[in-house]
Formats: sequence, structure tokens, C-alpha cells
Amino acid sequence: MRDQAAPDDHADARAERLTTRETAERLGVKPETVYAYVSRGQLSSRRAPGGRGSTFDAAEVDALVRRTGRRDPSTAGGDLVFRTGITLIESDRYYFRGVDATELTTHYSYEEIAEWLWTGDLRPGIRFTAPAEALAAARRTVGALPAHSGSTDRLRVAVVAAAAADPLRFDLSREAVLGSARSLIPTLVGALPTAVGAPATADGEATSHPPGLAHRLWPKLTARPADAPSLAALDTALGLLIDHDLAASTLAARVAASARAHPYAVVSAGLGVLEGPLHGAASSLAHRMLTEVLERGSATPVVADHLRTGRQVPGLGHRLYAAEDPRARTLFARLAQVPQAAPALAAARDVVTTTARHTPLHANVDLALAVLSVASGMSAEAGETVFAVSRTAGWIAHALEEYEERPLRMRPSGQYGGPRPPQSLPAPGSVATDGDQPQQTGHGA
Repeated sequence: MRDQAAPDDHADARAERLTTRETAERLGVKPETVYAYVSRGQLSSRRAPGGRGSTFDAAEVDALVRRTGRRDPSTAGGDLVFRTGITLIESDRYYFRGVDATELTTHYSYEEIAEWLWTGDLRPGIRFTAPAEALAAARRTVGALPAHSGSTDRLRVAVVAAAAADPLRFDLSREAVLGSARSLIPTLVGALPTAVGAPATADGEATSHPPGLAHRLWPKLTARPADAPSLAALDTALGLLIDHDLAASTLAARVAASARAHPYAVVSAGLGVLEGPLHGAASSLAHRMLTEVLERGSATPVVADHLRTGRQVPGLGHRLYAAEDPRARTLFARLAQVPQAAPALAAARDVVTTTARHTPLHANVDLALAVLSVASGMSAEAGETVFAVSRTAGWIAHALEEYEERPLRMRPSGQYGGPRPPQSLPAPGSVATDGDQPQQTGHGA
């Protein structure tokens, strides 16, 4: 019996080793990505008997699957359920790489959190710097825009200018993309014009210890002098908004990355979607509402006007959270430490309490951003600027993931509803119609 059992024992031992192909399939990545994991020390390999390739410990591979959130890849084209190890949203909380995101923002700066999101490594004190050539090109391009241009207009052209200044932008290796990301974000901030009346300050790009990104962004948003509590609130907002799973702009960024667009083009795709009033621009509506509440002395008439005209009350409710948006809760707590924010905070709470008489909606991050912008003397679009600058890091994080996936995998099929062929060539002046109505087909009808 002992001799008969031995072969089975050896078979079990062999079954615990995976080939490179099997490891790639279990991780849901390309075979070359498996060796990237080995080079980064995330997997160990052993030469297969006879020297034919490498083998990998199945338990170690499964542990990496759990850490990265990867699953067996879908074989269906156009699958809109994406593997991601970046952000998890559940039970009215959200996590970056498994760590409570709100806790991260209370202990680390925006740049440190961005680095954590990109690499899984925490680098205390890291600062991003803009290359002189890219920053100069972005500033010239932004400076050529009409005076009435919005911040998102400026950010979009700044991205294009920065891309043109980077001849290596098509290098999609991990380290090259990370280098582009670390330089692009401060370039975007540096390209924005200083707020009217704000003191002219150096960006600190040329110094060995440049200030944090929040310190550099502040004078772009308001002429008021920066104080420590206000800077901390801005830095917290930046950290909270880095990523929020597959929001609309992030999906656009991943589609671009799936087509192997370079990281600047990925950010451009995200910015194009972010400008919509239902996404990044939502905080401007909450800003105007809070300003009106402060002017009228009460939220009651303001909320009543919104309800009377069939408009939603800005800054309330979120489909992913049953209770208060954890980003709003965290930013409100930070703003409570800013003395000049007290009136705007009280106005926001008044809006929530007043609206709750009609519908049980909780504050979302747009309302908290509005408190920050109103209290700091910023414009209505300041929240959108903060959102766009912050989310750039999240788009890059998702691009890094998508570059490791099968290219062009997001190819949904359209459900055609137009006229059935064959149709005659249209005559001059004819009008196309949809498939449910009679068509004028011109000659030969």
C-alpha cells in the first residue's frame, strides 16, 4: 500500500506548481506580466525540470490574486466588469488597495497616496516636480486661451502641451508611465494662472524640496493667504478624490488605455468626461447653492426654490452610499478645524436638515467641496479644478492596470435600429429617418 501511495503523493506535489501560462491565466494577465511580478519580488519562480521554462507556487499565485483583486479573465468580448486592485467600495466605506481611504488622507499627503495607489509602496515625503520644458510649453498654451476659458479648458490644453514636450510619451513600460504621471500632475497645477489678487509665488519646481501639491494649487484657486488648516483641508480633498472605482471618467480613461493610448491621452479622455455637469462639475452647483443660502440666511427658501422648479438639491445623495458619503464626512471634519469655514459648514448642514424633511438624502463630496470653495473665497468652478487635478492620479492608476490586460478588449456590439438595407441612394434634400418610421428613399421609391 505504501508503494502505491507514493506516486499519488508526488503527483500532488507536482500539482502545486504552475507553468507560466497557467500562472498568467490564473492572474488574468499576459505571460510577460508574470515575469514583471517576479522582477518586483511579488512572485518567485523555479526552473522546470529539463530547463523548459519556469514554474510557480500555486499558493503564492493565489495569494497574489487575493492582493491584486484579479480573477480569471472573461472570454466574452465587451465585458464591462473589470478586474481591479485599486479601489473597493462596500458598506458605505471605500478602500485604496485594501486600506481605508479616509484613514489614508488623515495620515498622508496627496502625493504619498497617489504613489501608494500606483505602486503599492508608501514613500513618505515624496514630492512631484514638473520638467521645465513641459511646464513652459503648458503655460504658453494656457496663456493663449481666451480670458473666459474655464479651468478644465486650461487643464485639457496643458495636457496636450505636456504630451508634445515629451518625446518618450509612447513608452508604455511601467516605469516610463510612472515618470510621466509624476511630472504631469505638477505641470497641470503649474500651468494654471494665479488667482487675481493672489501674491506671486515661486512654484518651487527647481528647489530640492518643493512644497506639496496642495500648497502649489492654493494660489491658483484663491487670492486669500494660505493657512495651515486650510491647506490641510485642500490636501485632504485631493487625497479623497484620487479614485472612486469605475466612475464615468475612469471608464473613459480605461477605454483609452485599452487602445494603448499614452498616459497623456488617457488623462485627456478622463478630462473630457469629467467636464459634464453630472460628474466633476457638480460641485459648482453646490457652491452656488451655498452662496445663496448664506445670502438669504436660511436653507429653507433655497431648497424650496429647487423643489418648486423640479431641480435636484445639489450636493445630496450618492447611489453607492446609503448613508453619508465617507468623503464628505472626512472633509467636513477637516473643515471644522478651519475657523472661517464655520458659516459655510452651518449652511451645508442646514441644507441637509431642511431637505431631510422631504427626502432622506445625505451629503456627498460635492457639498463638502462647496464648503471648501465658499469658505476660502474660491470661484464656483474651484471644486471641479480640485477634482480634475486629483483624479488624474486615479486615471493613471487604472491605465497601469489596463496596460497589462489584453488590448482592445472593450468592444461592445451596437444594437442597430436604423433602416434595414438595402436602401436606395439618398436624393439631394432627403432627410434620414430612424428605423421605426417610413423613409423617403429618393429615386426608385
